Amino acid sequence: MPLVANQPVEEMDRPYPRRWWALLVLCLSLLIIVMANTALTVAAPDMTKDLGLNSADLQWVVDGYTVPYAALMLLLGAIGDKYSRRGALVLGLLVFGGGSIAGSLVDSANGVIAARAVMGVGAAMIMPATLSLLAATFPRAERAKAIVLWTATAGLAIAAGPLVAGALLEDHGWASTFLINVPVAALAIVGALTLVPPSKASVHGRIDYVGGLLSVVWVAALIFAIIEGPHFGWDGKAIGAAVVAGVGLLLFVLWELRHPRPVLDVRRFLSRGFAGSNLAVALFFLAVFGAFYFLTQHLQFVLGFNALETGVRMLPLAGAVFVGSALTGFLTPRLGMKVTVTAGMVGGTAALALLTRVDAASSYGDFVLPLVILGLAIGLALSPCTDAIMGAFPESELGVGGAVNDTSLELGGSLGIAVLGSVLAGAYSSNLADGVQGTKLPASALDTAQDSVGAGYAVAQGIGEKAHALAGQAAKAATPEQAAQLKGQAGQLAQGAKDMADAVGSAFSDAVAHTSLIGAVVLGAGTVLVAVLLPRRGRGTDADRPEEAAPEKELAATTR
Repeated sequence: MPLVANQPVEEMDRPYPRRWWALLVLCLSLLIIVMANTALTVAAPDMTKDLGLNSADLQWVVDGYTVPYAALMLLLGAIGDKYSRRGALVLGLLVFGGGSIAGSLVDSANGVIAARAVMGVGAAMIMPATLSLLAATFPRAERAKAIVLWTATAGLAIAAGPLVAGALLEDHGWASTFLINVPVAALAIVGALTLVPPSKASVHGRIDYVGGLLSVVWVAALIFAIIEGPHFGWDGKAIGAAVVAGVGLLLFVLWELRHPRPVLDVRRFLSRGFAGSNLAVALFFLAVFGAFYFLTQHLQFVLGFNALETGVRMLPLAGAVFVGSALTGFLTPRLGMKVTVTAGMVGGTAALALLTRVDAASSYGDFVLPLVILGLAIGLALSPCTDAIMGAFPESELGVGGAVNDTSLELGGSLGIAVLGSVLAGAYSSNLADGVQGTKLPASALDTAQDSVGAGYAVAQGIGEKAHALAGQAAKAATPEQAAQLKGQAGQLAQGAKDMADAVGSAFSDAVAHTSLIGAVVLGAGTVLVAVLLPRRGRGTDADRPEEAAPEKELAATTR
């Protein structure tokens, strides 16, 4: 075989023989762009200390990646369909790697945010390209199995990000969490050129750039509003972004309904199977990313694990994702996606419900079962949904199909962090105020402690350091009376520091339980809606009826 894969799959007279190696390259590409977000959860404390980030800076370091990533996927997926899906993957890896190098070199909040935005642009090319190349490379009979492995990789990346970042932070600074992406991206580029066959739509008209740009506007504005409003208040910027998102979405739908070759045929959402699958993906990642957001904080701050120890303790989630993926590969062909997706969402709801039992006395052992159930649920539910979404698109729109799936994922994840994060912050702040009521804690110190669980423990540590300083002064006091007085003050402060730390831990644990309850209610209600939307086996999704999907796809291709 040639060193560079140059023959498109559609020109081959049999299945591409190195397709499973090609899948490995696609999964490797997926791995680094998902890990780029989850790794930051454990690198954030070091980054905050080194760069002097405030809460707004840190929020945008995280979400500077998310906004371009979510907003550009649909347009870039369509461009990849027309010109080159493999080219989009390679270019995306180059951009992502360049942004990673820049992120490791900058020394300011704005620099890191800009570098993360560049990485987000690269990820917006990579993510839809991985799914479209997967669908183009594998025959229909094997595609569901390949998507199971793709989904399992996404689940692995969620848990592996903190583990890899934690291992790096043991001996290196936060910049290493950026640099680790570079050799992996380089390896993926070589693999893409040598193992992934080229692919583009065999029939594709002019790209609907107006629709594509409208999609960028409304998705970017919606993500901005989701981030800005719950975290920083519904001021003019947040409300303005929400208005732009609503108007942009309306214009996008009207334009796409009238355009002869829309970038996305919005009529697809009238299909119960397609709409239900997208809703399931969004709701699931709302729950997963929201839970991940507060679980990593609880493990690090309340239970006192360092970055590496936190990553290790998230591994049950990753292992369970693989088990769940294996189960869905066995069960879905026999029972249909309605059963496996609904079962997965019920499992996710149960995992969040178990987290409502968290309190100040909870240990890591109390989190293992919810993590395992959540991992199993991810594996069960997401692969059938992704397969159904991809199966709804003709060959000429595989990149758009991947972008729709991934946009649902990103919107759900952003909502999870924003909405559940806002609930968490509000509950923690209220609980802490109640917990320190009647103490002599200054109002300014309480305001600082209410900002976050990390800030709360920092306030407690500051009180403890004052106690230690007074104890040192007592040892050098000129008179026994003065020494006794200083020791008494030091003892009071030391007890105050302990009480403050206990109050912070209790307030955050109770906030985790409260937020988990809200998440469980949201996912539970969504489960009922998804169960109603998804058709029974054999009654409406391409995943269940591949033989009946082909004429519809051919018709869609010819009308374009």
